[in-house]
Amino acid sequence: MPLLPRKGILAIAAVIDIALNARGRPVAAKALAIRHSLPPRHLEPVLQALVRHGILKGIRGPRGGYELARERRRITADDILRAAGTADELNEMSLIESALLSKVVIPALAQAENAFSTALSRINVEDLAHSAEGQKKPAADG
Repeated sequence: MPLLPRKGILAIAAVIDIALNARGRPVAAKALAIRHSLPPRHLEPVLQALVRHGILKGIRGPRGGYELARERRRITADDILRAAGTADELNEMSLIESALLSKVVIPALAQAENAFSTALSRINVEDLAHSAEGQKKPAADG
């Protein structure tokens, strides 16, 4: 059972892609969509959510696109997931009127979610970008 929804994984991949490919100019949503084999209509709402939460900056115009709004080391996986709206799904469940849900299930899952969120807070874009850059380098002869 995957812990992260596809939307959250896509958001993390998009931010890492932008961190790797911006190089002083915005990364076009179309280029992101092509690199990740996605229709742009699936990617654009995720990118806009990341802009609204200060993870990305949107640049308008013919050479526009997206760039990081903060330093890579100051953006965590948890920040990205929360911006993409994936961490709020459990909170929506608390609206259900059920004693079992409200007194047992939701508190137990909230505790697990907090532990997961803490772990995700230790993963930043800088570390993920370095890992991705390491994957591009040819293996050294040894």
